Amino acid sequence: MQAASPARLYATAVGALLVVLGLAGFFHDRSGLNFLYAGSGALGLLAAPCAPRLYALGAGALYTALAISDFSGTAGWLHLALGLLGLAAVAGTPRLKPRAKPAAEGS
Repeated sequence: MQAASPARLYATAVGALLVVLGLAGFFHDRSGLNFLYAGSGALGLLAAPCAPRLYALGAGALYTALAISDFSGTAGWLHLALGLLGLAAVAGTPRLKPRAKPAAEGS
């Protein structure tokens, strides 16, 4: 499990927010965007402990592209905020260095 980082915080907080928005949207309207919100939110909650940087990069790119393609109303601003926050979380989280292999004993 990775230590606390901006990407992990993003994956956890945004994942929970998107799950709630997706589930609430099913009661309000039956648009296909609710599946996107609920699915990407659940993925964020699953990725938070093991791959938060990858999730933040993917969600950040997805929601930024979604905001650019359809920037109308409140949803456009929400998508832009989620996208830019995801990309900022990636930028603020250092890559993990690969573990060094132990030297062979007796050589």
